[in-house]
Amino acid sequence: MSRPRHDSEVLPAKDRLENAFWELLADRDYRKITVTDVVHEAGVNRNSFYYHFSSLPELADSAIMHQVEAIPINQAPDPSGDPEEQWRERVTALLSDPNQHRRLDRLALLAGPHSTVELGESLRDFARLQMISMLQKDPDNLDLKTDLMVEFSVGGMLSVLQRWPELSDTIELKDLLKEDVAVLAMGIYLAMSRENMLTYWNRIFAHTSQNRTPNKP
Repeated sequence: MSRPRHDSEVLPAKDRLENAFWELLADRDYRKITVTDVVHEAGVNRNSFYYHFSSLPELADSAIMHQVEAIPINQAPDPSGDPEEQWRERVTALLSDPNQHRRLDRLALLAGPHSTVELGESLRDFARLQMISMLQKDPDNLDLKTDLMVEFSVGGMLSVLQRWPELSDTIELKDLLKEDVAVLAMGIYLAMSRENMLTYWNRIFAHTSQNRTPNKP
């Protein structure tokens, strides 16, 4: 018997099916999840499932894509603002928002023991496409510099997600805003922006050197 759905009278069937996918993935191996499991968990019928999706992999892709798109940290820095300050604001918002925390919990499942290589590749592909879209680039005609920056950024995100289960209950906002961590994180964050990276790093290191130079008598 499926568990009662608190959202069954509120959310559209497609959203309930995607939510069911995440609930089931947290509970069992992806290869053991069936369409029957999903419709029971979502509280819909099989016709509703096949109206929205042709298969379980298509449902998985849709669920992953929507979670990736909803993470606000993927937004590029505003070129007219201070990127360091924007980083702090977005990390603060991300960690203080229960909905965003849940999205990270869900995406971390794709790097967990219940996942598959295919699900991990879907996450990587959607994260990559999201960043390329944000940069307003053509994914089929990326220059080498942009391609490397995107790969660097996606790899950093996936590394965090792999460790998210052990970090989520212990990491604090101050940990992400410490100088050394912030510089590393900003490297990933600015890789998603249009700011000249050499100019950015020169500014960062000049600022750091000034702060660490002892005052002369």
